[in-house]
Amino acid sequence: MADSNVLEKRAITPFDLSDGALYSEDRWQEPFAQLRRDMPVSYCPESPYGPYWSVVTHDLVQQVELDAKTYSSSYEHGGITITDGTGEDEFPNFIAMDAPKHTAQRKVVQPSFNPSEMLAREPEIRQRTKELFDALPVDGSFDWVEEVSVKLTIGMLCVLFDFPWEEWRDMKRWSDTASEVNPDFSEERRQAFFAEMFQMLQKFDTLFEKERAQQPNDKILNRIIHSDAMGNMPELERLANIALLIVGGNDTTRNSMSGFVRACNEFPDQFELLRSDPSLIPNAAQEIIRWQSPVTHMRRTTTCETELGGQIIPAGEKVIMWYISANRDEKLFPNPDVVDFTRDNARRHIAFGHGVHRCVGARLAEMQLAILFEEILSRNITVKQTEPLTYSGSCFLHEIDDMPVKMVPIS
Repeated sequence: MADSNVLEKRAITPFDLSDGALYSEDRWQEPFAQLRRDMPVSYCPESPYGPYWSVVTHDLVQQVELDAKTYSSSYEHGGITITDGTGEDEFPNFIAMDAPKHTAQRKVVQPSFNPSEMLAREPEIRQRTKELFDALPVDGSFDWVEEVSVKLTIGMLCVLFDFPWEEWRDMKRWSDTASEVNPDFSEERRQAFFAEMFQMLQKFDTLFEKERAQQPNDKILNRIIHSDAMGNMPELERLANIALLIVGGNDTTRNSMSGFVRACNEFPDQFELLRSDPSLIPNAAQEIIRWQSPVTHMRRTTTCETELGGQIIPAGEKVIMWYISANRDEKLFPNPDVVDFTRDNARRHIAFGHGVHRCVGARLAEMQLAILFEEILSRNITVKQTEPLTYSGSCFLHEIDDMPVKMVPIS
């Protein structure tokens, strides 16, 4: 805990934004709105994750993202989530690195997500989406998250990695394990975590060796194994980067797909607008990503004393960028809690990050969402919630856990 004299000079957050109940009970909106009004940068001296600074407005989150020298992402300083690791147990993947190593590794995987690659993937994504909808029950309720959001995103990962579809549940479990943020630092939990992660590594090492025997091509695992920057990574770094690619390709898209159905039930006029004008689909995808904000926060650590939003932040302190708040910033997004598929600046959301760490798979996520919207519209159906949805208590991912729905034909 910080010295009391120092704390007197800090804007103290009146609540703990890491409290999982804020998210599981879906009551995070007003606390963040209050902070955006009153203290855009504030300090929480005590939490289950230790003390941390909160940055809650769009402009200041961007400012932090663009100053990678002052605000480090490196696992050596604490990494990218609110949790505190021991250094060696932090995940040394490229999103949790600073330049120059981050730059070198990012350059390896980025071409696998460039526009030409996405164009090549589009027919397969469309076909998989159609086949999945063909197999859904036409009568009765089913869980949208499990039957649609999870299967579409995991299916895409199986394609990217040449991973056997019949083992998709393993991929989902590894993603859920890798993305969990929990203040429980017990040895038992640590051992369970690494048991899952090393099982994942064993499977992917087999896939890597298969690609090593192939000629270099644009498949993501092939690019990694044939690169100077990533081809001979140590075991823990290899494991961490696999986990990053799985989580990045699964959780964010998955929760945006669920967020779309939630939004269409809360704002049925917007669904009707989309039906009447399908040209709005690309912008609707951006608006859903903004409104859902599938990644709740990212963390940085100060490398030197700095000033942000009128607050002096010493070196070595944990700074949390609350994307979920930045994407509801009234100064940039009028009526931010309302879904508006015609919003002219929806693309300015920060859900994929900003600057050098912006998500390399953003285009893929946007394309998957647009194809999902098109499939629903083409079938002339609405997806109606039959029971209240449930949210996870994660302060890292804005997750919808369960969403019972039924498909209703439009007469």
